[in-house]
Amino acid sequence: MSVVSGRRIFIGDVHGHYDGLMRLLEAIAPSSADQVYFLGDLIDRGPKSAQVVSFVRQNGYTCLLGNHEQLLVDSFPQGKVCSNALQAWLYSGGQTTISSYKQPEALLEHLDWIRQLPTHLDLGDVWLVHAGVHPGVPLVDQTVQDYCWIREEFHSIQKPYFPDKLIVTGHTITFTLPNVTPGALAQGRGWLDIDTGAYHPKSGWLTGVDMTNQRVYQVNVFQGAKRALPLAEAVVQIEPEQILARRRQLLQL
Repeated sequence: MSVVSGRRIFIGDVHGHYDGLMRLLEAIAPSSADQVYFLGDLIDRGPKSAQVVSFVRQNGYTCLLGNHEQLLVDSFPQGKVCSNALQAWLYSGGQTTISSYKQPEALLEHLDWIRQLPTHLDLGDVWLVHAGVHPGVPLVDQTVQDYCWIREEFHSIQKPYFPDKLIVTGHTITFTLPNVTPGALAQGRGWLDIDTGAYHPKSGWLTGVDMTNQRVYQVNVFQGAKRALPLAEAVVQIEPEQILARRRQLLQL
């Protein structure tokens, strides 16, 4: 198939899997005319967080603030250490990030860069955010907590938050949503989730979406497999009732 240049490329949660990211970008082969956007969670859980951050930063790629970056930022407010936040970060995979830095100065330099990451980005017909938005709350009243952490309230939204924009997110591993198999993308009312769980042993798939050409590229960080397919074939549709029904089931347990 012919590929239009000047593409918009969105990459899901990398979680320190630098080698997998290199294989993914080799498959996508972005040119200088393409715009590459990372949806956050560059770090934690995988073995090479420092290398991932260095690569994204040095190439000038746009990256959003993810909840794992927020955990890191909260651990070192104003250059000090917040013990409770630090423990929460370490529990959530931060230890592997610390281990990937050979020099503390490099971590502090990256932390300064991470502090400047935007929580969301408006591309006109596409709106990027790590986790989602709180339904019914105006953008001016949304919080960093909403943008970086929200899950069910967003996925069960009854009508699109924007009438004319698709919200593209990471954060929630797609196979944790109803009837979605590992590696598949999930789409609801006005949103598309492309976090296919690169770090998770049940999946291993790292995903990049060429939105311009409606094409999905994936590599498996554990098995080395790679594939490319039309976006329409990679997506599982999610209805709000499915999210709400599962919530009711969990409450009855």
